Amino acid sequence: MSEVIRKAKEAKAASFELMTLSTVLKNQALGCMADALQSNIEAILSQNSIDVESAVKSGKTGAFIDRLTLTEKRIKDMADGIKTIENLSDPVGETIAMWRRPNGLEIGQRRVPIGVIGIIYESRPNVTADAIALCIKSGNAVILRGGSEAVRSNKVITDILAEAAYKGGIPQGSIQFMEDTSREAALELMRLNGFVDLLIPRGGAGLIKTVMEQASVPVIETGVGNCHIYVDGESDQAMAINIVINAKTQRPGVCNAAETLLVESVISCDFLPLVIAELKEKGVVVRGCPKTLTIVPDCMPATEEDWYTEYLDLIIAVKVVDGIDHAIAHINQYGTKHSEAIVTNNYFKARSFQEKVDAAAVYVNASTRFTDGFEFGFGAEIGISTQKMHARGPMGLKELTTIKYVIFGDGQVRG
Repeated sequence: MSEVIRKAKEAKAASFELMTLSTVLKNQALGCMADALQSNIEAILSQNSIDVESAVKSGKTGAFIDRLTLTEKRIKDMADGIKTIENLSDPVGETIAMWRRPNGLEIGQRRVPIGVIGIIYESRPNVTADAIALCIKSGNAVILRGGSEAVRSNKVITDILAEAAYKGGIPQGSIQFMEDTSREAALELMRLNGFVDLLIPRGGAGLIKTVMEQASVPVIETGVGNCHIYVDGESDQAMAINIVINAKTQRPGVCNAAETLLVESVISCDFLPLVIAELKEKGVVVRGCPKTLTIVPDCMPATEEDWYTEYLDLIIAVKVVDGIDHAIAHINQYGTKHSEAIVTNNYFKARSFQEKVDAAAVYVNASTRFTDGFEFGFGAEIGISTQKMHARGPMGLKELTTIKYVIFGDGQVRG
């Protein structure tokens, strides 16, 4: 029996007990898990440093290294995220609606755990802690399959959290970590119908495309973020520059970072030199359309491919557009339905942008960097769904549940 099947069977067996646990017990375990992370910072940093050193030697990009690297603050933030999840309302068992039929039957919709959730992700060790905590609170067993570059970091975090969870009363087997990071093992996980109830990929376009094409178990598409900032002609330009700089440079290697800047032509001659100077000061490479190059000649020319690209790096594509309709058309053609933003002082344009842009999160006068489970008040997220079925946007506790119909009668039979 392979590692994948063995661990999936253990997770499935544990899931039936886990789904019935009380909120009090789950919260108790989460508190133990948060404390365990805080108590083992040095052990986590030690393993993470080996992963980071290996990634540096293999020539990984700066953005990749940033996603992989843990610090004492980032580990404390992970622990704080678990504590936040502990303090959130438990969705499991919530009665969403109940109604009585003319024949006397009472029919209710109740939230229940999904069961076993598999997560395939790349070089972000914080995902390990977020996923485990969210799954435990929502009553789901979890199977984690991280990337090879972060295997030491992911394993030590999983071991620490699993030990604490089991001591806190969570059923043995609820938390599984796949040490085999081969493609074959990943494909096996993707096809474990009957054991895995839902698969969530987190990573780049290549990973997500592979999972969507190869999986036979249900999948939620997440994460690819070709995000845009549109600066309208009626906008506060100082505000716009601040938003653009934050969205592009605050953490460029994440899916909610801005990748394309659209600027209305009526302000382009004034605005583009200012914003591009600020971007370049932050080390950003600018790739501009022909109109952008006539205004700021020392940019690189953008190609058609640039409009589709999620850089996850200090690179941004810039295009001058005729107005809001042109901007919306561009976003709906090239965007990945993740996060989009408009900077404007015009209320009607703001409303039009939010109504017509097809994305999970649409901002007015704010950075796209806020598309995040913690920032939305979910404690963390298990992924950011860019599809429209079941869940959309940051996936918190409620998105990790499904519906069960519960029906009460007093002897009714159907004629």
